[in-house]
Amino acid sequence: MEKKKIVVIGGGIAGMESSSFLAAMDYDVTIIEKADKLGGHVRNWERLFPTMRLGAEVLDFLNQGVEGKVNVVYNTEVTDITKKKDVFTITTDGGKNIEADAILVTTGYDLFDAQKKEEYGYKIYDNVITSSDLEMLFTEGKKILTADGKIPKRIGFVHCVGSRDEKVGNAYCSKVCCVTAVKQAVEIKDRLPEAEVFCFYMDMRMFGMHFEFLYKEAQEKYGVNFIRGRLSEASENMDGSIVIKVEDTLAGKPLRMNLDLLVLMVGFVPSEGSNKVGKMIGLHTGPNKFFKTQDQHTLTNVSNIEGVFFAGACTSPKTITETITDARAAAVTVADFLNDQPLGRRTI
Repeated sequence: MEKKKIVVIGGGIAGMESSSFLAAMDYDVTIIEKADKLGGHVRNWERLFPTMRLGAEVLDFLNQGVEGKVNVVYNTEVTDITKKKDVFTITTDGGKNIEADAILVTTGYDLFDAQKKEEYGYKIYDNVITSSDLEMLFTEGKKILTADGKIPKRIGFVHCVGSRDEKVGNAYCSKVCCVTAVKQAVEIKDRLPEAEVFCFYMDMRMFGMHFEFLYKEAQEKYGVNFIRGRLSEASENMDGSIVIKVEDTLAGKPLRMNLDLLVLMVGFVPSEGSNKVGKMIGLHTGPNKFFKTQDQHTLTNVSNIEGVFFAGACTSPKTITETITDARAAAVTVADFLNDQPLGRRTI
């Protein structure tokens, strides 16, 4: 019999792991990836919380199930999706048509554009950067310096930039920002042990295994200072340093502080790819603007379109561990659908 065909849209870690499992079940799997490599955002992360494991090690592990077993189409985007009877036709920007019996959407997330929070000064003041910018310095092995090439003596991290913020339309928690700030603060202290490091948070949301331990270690071993308060304004001094105004909600008083470097912990937003694919085939979105699953408890990989499934952070912010687990669950759900089993075809 001819193998059933599955197209996976997106080659991040969710796309890689779900494809690996589906290929192992002897399906014909094709990943369509817009970049020239697989791995998505994890390619830009040097070390991963909470263990400080190298991100490249995780990608090497995931790639074992993909290389030589899954068809991968690089530098390609989907431009149209149609369905005739039970077969989907996926058209790419190269004019190629790929047929599939099922589609798995793994389009992930984008990072919030910190320029939308003008009061924080990103792209306005040279010494205001994002958590993504800082991680790239780690990944590329570059020194942590101010814009004028000096070693920063005082560094501040601002949590929840673009998350839990109704002013920008994102009322949800991005789930990983708190622990990322703790991880990066520890890495800064490893590189610059004499620097003062401050984290300004609304409340610490340390969801995962060992996250709380990392938070405690950051305070006790590395001397990272945690201040409960939200940044109201950042401005620039004549010397290029950043002055911030924060209300310390524990002490009940306003706080003004000079920093050499300000790091904005940007949250997750639905990806541009998700928005495009969703419009092509009419996928539903929820109040958080990510894809809406058929049921939040029992059918978390099933879309409103029969034969189209989800995996990873296209449905909500997730950690790497959660994304990989969700990808494996999605593979089972797709397989059940293709085998005409109840799990893949249940409705609420």
